[in-house]
Amino acid sequence: MPEPGRSAAVLDLLDRLGPEIVVVDVDILGSYRRDHSAFADAGEPAALVRAQKTSDVVEVLCIANRYGIPVVTRGAGTGLSGGANAIEGCVVLSVAAMDRILDIDVPRRLAAVECGVLNGTLARAVEVHGLWYPPDPASREISTIGGNIATNAGGACCLKYGVTGDHVAGLTAVLADGSMLVTGASTRKNVAGFDLTSLLVGSEGTLAVIVEARVRLHPTPSPASTLVAFFASPEAAGQAVVAILEVAQPSLLELMDRTTVRAVEKMTHMGLETEAGALLVVQSNSPSAAIEMEAASSACAASGATYRAHTTDVTEGQLFLEARRAALPALERLGTTLLDDVAVPVPSVPAMLEGIRGIGERRQVTIGTFGHAGDGNLHPTLVFDAADPESVAAARLAFDDIVRLSLDNDGTITGEHGIGSLKLPYMEEMVGPTARSLMHGIKRAFDPNGILNPGRAI
Repeated sequence: MPEPGRSAAVLDLLDRLGPEIVVVDVDILGSYRRDHSAFADAGEPAALVRAQKTSDVVEVLCIANRYGIPVVTRGAGTGLSGGANAIEGCVVLSVAAMDRILDIDVPRRLAAVECGVLNGTLARAVEVHGLWYPPDPASREISTIGGNIATNAGGACCLKYGVTGDHVAGLTAVLADGSMLVTGASTRKNVAGFDLTSLLVGSEGTLAVIVEARVRLHPTPSPASTLVAFFASPEAAGQAVVAILEVAQPSLLELMDRTTVRAVEKMTHMGLETEAGALLVVQSNSPSAAIEMEAASSACAASGATYRAHTTDVTEGQLFLEARRAALPALERLGTTLLDDVAVPVPSVPAMLEGIRGIGERRQVTIGTFGHAGDGNLHPTLVFDAADPESVAAARLAFDDIVRLSLDNDGTITGEHGIGSLKLPYMEEMVGPTARSLMHGIKRAFDPNGILNPGRAI
């Protein structure tokens, strides 16, 4: 008979994997309940499994599927939509310790990695071979390749190089019943059958547990030239974004509004201009970077830039990118934050920025907006007092307003963070009932008993 408070499934896990891997201590379990999302619900897990190898994952899924208990797969826990939050009575399957770089194939420009490898670790490992792994979420030093793939994470590179999924050649995954699935190919072209790789990318742990990935690498790009421009308002900066993309093809185009710039300056003391309404950082790493930066600078001037500066010094350019990457940590110092993630067509960026500012004023909520303006992906970040019910309520309303504003501007409810549980209420409005029903059918085909991260993503 199971011990009091322990299910038969947990006892089976302990028996098969041992107490070094299966954790039931409630204090430790508590630290694995949540990702970084403020408003997403989290339950109490029955156990934590710290998988060390693929066979551990297979064992967990076989047992969980037999007993019909939920499995929530977790990497580094840096998600922002509640997709890795524990479900009541679930097994939290941590794959963070599966962190080996298995192979770097220089001639083929491919790397094979386990799912727990950190993004930044892979980038540095391939750099010594003159290669580059482009995906660069702001959390690259602490987020895993598996987590990046599960959410199809983006980053500043997306404008020129695309999202994580554009760099995935194939995957090794474990299905809900413990069987193995290998997708993709090492070739540049492959149209054999359905594209299961793309189906697993962005599926947020609902279809399978990704254990290994084969990712594409690029030659190290040329040093980037950087343009920095300040504007009187976010809307003017948004107009400049539209104008820049009409005359240039930069590799990066990032935005921070006044609230964000002030927060970053307060934290970093970098000497940023805190009276400006917004800051744009534009980079080009193309052979024609000088021409592109001149065209971008002229576009900024025509859009009312109050200050412009151009540098070819890589260190100086990197400093501005570090300021941009510090946006969320800086805003978190002002209070509890709820980071949104919406994307609109680039011509709608000015209207979106104006609307976000209006929502903040109407709901009386501080909103710091930053993001990848070049591809229309914005991160309005609500700052509120979690101890004040009125402040929390206002933040929730503002969050809803922003999501609906993106839909009104022909946008999407998430550009790179995923649905998780946080954005689930908006899914039907986003994709429609037919598409959503089809997604649920695909889920059933992969996971007939519904144990993999149920109630998330779709």
